[in-house]
Amino acid sequence: MKLSIIIPVYNESDSILTLKKEISSIVSKKKLNTEIIFIDDGSTDNSWKIIKKNAKKHNKYLIVRGISFGVNSGKSAALNEGFIHAQGKVVITMDGDLQDDPKEIPSFYDAICIDHFDLVSGWKKKRNDPLSKTIPTKLYNWVTRLFSGISLHDFNCGFKAYRRDVVKNIIVSGEMHRYIPLLVKHKGYDKIGEMIVNHRSRKYGKSKYGIERFSNGFLDLLTIAFLNKFGKRPMHIFGFLGIISFLVGFGISFYLAYAKLFFEQYNMTDRPIFYFSLLCMVIGSQFFLTGFLAEIIIRKRKDNNDAIMEKIGF
Repeated sequence: MKLSIIIPVYNESDSILTLKKEISSIVSKKKLNTEIIFIDDGSTDNSWKIIKKNAKKHNKYLIVRGISFGVNSGKSAALNEGFIHAQGKVVITMDGDLQDDPKEIPSFYDAICIDHFDLVSGWKKKRNDPLSKTIPTKLYNWVTRLFSGISLHDFNCGFKAYRRDVVKNIIVSGEMHRYIPLLVKHKGYDKIGEMIVNHRSRKYGKSKYGIERFSNGFLDLLTIAFLNKFGKRPMHIFGFLGIISFLVGFGISFYLAYAKLFFEQYNMTDRPIFYFSLLCMVIGSQFFLTGFLAEIIIRKRKDNNDAIMEKIGF
């Protein structure tokens, strides 16, 4: 298998057949043995029925496979499941709304196979979106470049290509699909490129993203920065903070006790700083226990695939 194309869909029944036909035409001309993995993210329309029907129809160069989630689990969960099942030498992700142009697929493929990039991200330089979407997107990308140190213009573009071993070494969860380039970089894959792609106008349906994704995006960026630094050793941050807080509280308490015994005649509990010292010791203990429990959870963590209800074509 030369190429895997992963397409998350949510209520895109009007687009699936057209997208499949466009991809089939492109990969057949290029003679690329290709699998399309449609991941139905809990759609309430006929998306899964259409995917199931087409998964039984293969041609010389194209195989259609499908995965269905019982509930809407989000784009990150859909991509991660696609990464697990992808068999191609090159893995491409694209959206299912027909705004990504399949004519770009050969260029993405060559960038990985010939130019030897680890990841190539699409850049929708000319977007066919309203200002209410393009302006916040520019701000979001600027902040992400600043924090990540990765010079990409469009982090959130769903049209991306990867080497197979890259997707097999990352886990995408929560809403982290926005920051896949950052996840890839922290795994040691630093040859990350960018390619201008044609952004087509939406033909069917409406956008699934609201304005809240931009505020959530910033929180996700902080989460990734934290996880990449302390995700495997949470005790390093929580234990350190816990020890510092506890020692501050203990030091204050020791001083108050010493002063009471040898110099002053007063009740320790009459001084506000006494309660501050108790608070520091309690918080310090909680931080330390949080780090300890997090270490236990990491060592026993298992992937949970209970949301997957059905697979076809595998």
